[in-house]
Amino acid sequence: MTSQHEKAERFLKLHQEGESLLLPNAWDVVSARVFEDVGFPAIATTSAGVAFANGYIDGQQISRDEMLEIIARIVAAVQVPVTADIEAGYGSAPEDVAATIRGVIEAGAVGVNLEDNTGIGQPLFSREAQTERIAAARQEAKNADLSLVINARIDTYLYRVGEESTRLEDTLQRARDYLQAGADSNFVPGTVEPALSQGLVSESPPPPNIMAGPGAPSAPELFSLGVRRVSVGAAPMLAVMGLIREIGRELREQGTYEQIAQHPYPYAEAKKLFTKNPGQ
Repeated sequence: MTSQHEKAERFLKLHQEGESLLLPNAWDVVSARVFEDVGFPAIATTSAGVAFANGYIDGQQISRDEMLEIIARIVAAVQVPVTADIEAGYGSAPEDVAATIRGVIEAGAVGVNLEDNTGIGQPLFSREAQTERIAAARQEAKNADLSLVINARIDTYLYRVGEESTRLEDTLQRARDYLQAGADSNFVPGTVEPALSQGLVSESPPPPNIMAGPGAPSAPELFSLGVRRVSVGAAPMLAVMGLIREIGRELREQGTYEQIAQHPYPYAEAKKLFTKNPGQ
């Protein structure tokens, strides 16, 4: 078994100069195991996917304790590093973020996404407030002597905050402040347009991370622009929901199984995913 500290160092190395990292986002143990089984070197969680899978709407409606419990179950099920989407830290104060980071470390994760929005449809934290929250997260990682990868999410583009003419500069200033406060990288969702991605890459040290999905450039295309890390958020989970809906409609209306037959996962292979020694 690889230790948490070894996983943290491995995950940090994946963010270093010259590396490009494509992360799938899991929402439960089975999705994490399948992603690991197809060969991803690390796995991220999706807070929206976790929330939907457990009966909550997105936006910090799930409790800290329940989110941490699910993160711990995912970490325990895989051998690769796991980075956890902890939304905005489950509380506005630096002390709230610190408590969440302690829980994340106890759960065995080696990275976090920390948002700077105060809630769906709400204003962002000020730069000063968010830097204090990031600094609190970094201090908890230092206390644990863990190279926790802090990915500071900037929601200026996702929620179209402020004037369009000043949005890029506000984003870049936040990126600089967050890195100085202790973040390892910045994550700017809502910026998949090639010109915008390239503009952020050229101005933001290190290059930002991007959330992609259907309609966005491919991961290799984004990497060719200089993007360092690409994740897919809740898109895989929503795709699974769409498949389940089609299965349900076909069963209800026709009583047939064509949708089930489209992408079958062999039962024997499924069992091996949850066997400690799959070769036995």
